[in-house]
Amino acid sequence: MTHTRKHQFTLGRVVLYLLLILFALYYIIPLYVTLSTSFKSLDEIRSGNLLALPQVWQFESWGKAWSSACTGVTCNGLQPFFWNSLEMVVPAVLISTFIGAFNGYVFAHWRFRGSEMLFAALLVGCFIPFQVVLLPMARLLGEFGLANTTTGLVFVHVVYGTAFTTLFFRNYYTSVPEELIKAARIDGAGFFLIFRKIVLPISGPIFVVCIIWQFTQIWNDFLFGIVFASGDSQPITVGLNNLVNTSTGVKEYNVNMAAAVIAALPTLLVYLVAGRYFVRGLTAGAVKG
Repeated sequence: MTHTRKHQFTLGRVVLYLLLILFALYYIIPLYVTLSTSFKSLDEIRSGNLLALPQVWQFESWGKAWSSACTGVTCNGLQPFFWNSLEMVVPAVLISTFIGAFNGYVFAHWRFRGSEMLFAALLVGCFIPFQVVLLPMARLLGEFGLANTTTGLVFVHVVYGTAFTTLFFRNYYTSVPEELIKAARIDGAGFFLIFRKIVLPISGPIFVVCIIWQFTQIWNDFLFGIVFASGDSQPITVGLNNLVNTSTGVKEYNVNMAAAVIAALPTLLVYLVAGRYFVRGLTAGAVKG
């Protein structure tokens, strides 16, 4: 009986690990093909095995993807678009995260008449498709004089991302004991002092969650970038699309693959560096409540 259970347990683990390996390969193989192709010459791409390593490693495609002259609406490879995205994502992430922290603190511990209804209305923003807000947001940016600017994109992502950050922080702060907040009030601490001295110091995990979430969403966004920006203010996703689709003559697949890796590299680095903190923040209460 014991031997049978042990055999079933061992067989179950083998099947589980095989499934995990298959799922891992499903995601890793496209990345491997993209990377290996970016280091191959065009002749080797046409005649060689797609899964084989480069016979002769070449790096010219990376230089072209980063700073080569392009045609049509593109300009100088991905370099200017990369810096546009960086100028957009840093303030948008920081602003939306701090607004979400403040909102979450209010909705969790400073309830007022109609706060639950207001919170529910705010959550609707998490489920509104991007396409629904395009026309009203374009009109609003035009009224503010922010159309086709990086500042306009920052504004759009802050507005759209605040609903998510508020949800994360509010659910996290509900795990903070109410007695702790009440004790601080009795001792004479006010609204902002409690937020600064008590709530913020314990908010590290959820800040990591929101920063990674917002960074990924904003950096990878294409729709807002192509609709609300033009020319010198377009983000890297639009630059990648222009580079791939406006090339003339022979398709340089190695350049396109290198450009795709460059565009994806910041988000990959963020998850490699802080991925474990992201999971830890989620389990600490980001999706609780």
